[in-house]
Amino acid sequence: MTRRLENTASGLATAASILRAGGLVAFGTETVYGLGGDATQPQAVARIFEAKNRPRFNPLISHFPTAAAAFEQVVPNALAQRLAKAFWPGPLTLVLPRAAGSTVSDLAADGLATLAVRVPRGDAAQTLLRLTDRPVAAPSANRSGRISPSDAAHVLEELDGRIDAVLDSGPCAVGLESTVLDISDPARPCLLRPGGVTLEALQAVCGPIALPDTQSDAAPLSPGRMLSHYAPHLPVRLDVTTPRADEALLAFGPQHGSPAALVWNLSEHASLEEAAARLFTGLRTLDGEGARRHLRGIAVQPIPEQGLGLAIRDRLTRAAAPRPGASSGHAYSIPATQEGDSPL
Repeated sequence: MTRRLENTASGLATAASILRAGGLVAFGTETVYGLGGDATQPQAVARIFEAKNRPRFNPLISHFPTAAAAFEQVVPNALAQRLAKAFWPGPLTLVLPRAAGSTVSDLAADGLATLAVRVPRGDAAQTLLRLTDRPVAAPSANRSGRISPSDAAHVLEELDGRIDAVLDSGPCAVGLESTVLDISDPARPCLLRPGGVTLEALQAVCGPIALPDTQSDAAPLSPGRMLSHYAPHLPVRLDVTTPRADEALLAFGPQHGSPAALVWNLSEHASLEEAAARLFTGLRTLDGEGARRHLRGIAVQPIPEQGLGLAIRDRLTRAAAPRPGASSGHAYSIPATQEGDSPL
């Protein structure tokens, strides 16, 4: 059984002790719950991969209590210093060249010459990282490719019995993973994954930012770059204006009656911030209840593409993508009868 630790001095000390001994502890940040392991211990990192059933070619983010601690493991440039001042602690991951004396294991970095580093926000995460006093590798605390957890209960649904403990610090405030920005070449910043820090906010500091091709399952340079990712068991179709009676609906904005059998509204007021915080809980709720009702799939209403909408759409696109190895793909197709529907 996985221990559920309270967010107290005793619980935090126990969690740090487990991490330093090579164990695995899930803990909440401002984004989602991470599955933490000592990034300097290859065996602990290997346990993360095993617990998640995670592909070995997907590198992990290392977490630190301060920018100074993070920059001991990489070669920071002037742009990194500006971004750290603007957004750390916070939901931004920076990809930078690994320092010659980096103690992060090759397994955590996937043998790359770069390393993904982050300083998360939140008292529990900050205290845990200070007490551990080592880089903590922490991908999202779920089975690989599944819906990311924004609450300790979600972690236990996925990983109970597979990890040592979960530190329960309550629901995550942002509810969406960190933005990943590659600045290993500061002259050409590249957005590897949209997330809790918007593209517009980054551009205000960086200037122009390159956007990579997201339609690829090639070995990624950062976490969260697999095409089929964040996937519920039920298939997903996107940009639906008229859901069917045998579908669950992930709604956005005011609703005036829906033929869908089941509805979860990300934000009745069309707030992208609220939608981001509720995204993974909504997907998880519709997936579980929809399966119990034998519904056909999950329909998703259109989400704007500005601000946090870019990150939300990225996660939903990956949730709807065909799953690798599936004979007919994960998405399903219904002929579109309304303009704007995009059957997938």
